[in-house]
Amino acid sequence: MNLDQEIEKIARFEQLEILANQIVEGFISGMHKSPFHGFSAEFAEHKIYNPGESTKHLDWKLFAKTDRLYTKRYEEETNLRCHLILDNSSSMHYPKLNTQQLFFENKIGFSVLASAVLMNLLKKQRDAVGLSIYSNRYEYYAPEKGSERHHRMILNQLEGVINNHNSAKTTDTVTYLHQIAENLHRRSMVILFTDMFHSDTSDEDNDKIFKALQHLKHKKHKVVVFHVYDPKTELQFDFDAAPKKFIDVETSESIQLFTENSREAYQKIMQTYFKTIATTCLQYQIKYIPVAIGDGFEKIMTSYLVEKQKFA
Repeated sequence: MNLDQEIEKIARFEQLEILANQIVEGFISGMHKSPFHGFSAEFAEHKIYNPGESTKHLDWKLFAKTDRLYTKRYEEETNLRCHLILDNSSSMHYPKLNTQQLFFENKIGFSVLASAVLMNLLKKQRDAVGLSIYSNRYEYYAPEKGSERHHRMILNQLEGVINNHNSAKTTDTVTYLHQIAENLHRRSMVILFTDMFHSDTSDEDNDKIFKALQHLKHKKHKVVVFHVYDPKTELQFDFDAAPKKFIDVETSESIQLFTENSREAYQKIMQTYFKTIATTCLQYQIKYIPVAIGDGFEKIMTSYLVEKQKFA
């Protein structure tokens, strides 16, 4: 065993919560005055304490600094319930990372960190969070709760998703979205991270996926789909001129080709596919948000806050 590598690996994943918190704090500090007033802290503002008022919410730390009595004026608790869904099929573990890359530079790592970031926002607003993870099986389910213990349990599961990918796993989105819909008994915001890749890309199979998402809509949930993709290779098909062998990580099927000869046709197909997904989600009243790995997490956080306001 290489002890240095093992220590580095442990530190890499156990800092997920710290990294998520840093991203959220950086986002909050840049918001300033915004439509999300009162979001960035547990309380909206301070007000001067008036004699005779309850001393329950006095800010003693601020008193020590200023020698003046202030009370914390709290925002009304929202009590939102949010269920995160993570596609953990093998295609989500693309691109394969080298030892110099950070864990969130592929689709699954990006989605895990994005989930941790949203969990941090939910925690700040005292909202409940749950988690489902699926691939070719329903790997994990946790109902929506708001306790610190529950929060850490989910973070541990997210860390495990990155650390324990050892086998080829296909995608069965349809089956498990229906199961997740049956598991959610109370109205919630449902957020799905997926690359929208599945073995059968026929119109009939695509329709089944949207029907499964619609199952969640019938339960009165707010459904948000973050479509995670690698822009350079999956959308632009940007490879060098040398012949390439492409292997499907879920089925092991392979094809050899010169990418320059196929790039234009590939780009048109992918642009059409993305447009079809967006149009269909609009028809089903599902919020669809394509997110490229490497673009940061501001788009995800802003989208969440906007959709939360609509949901409330």
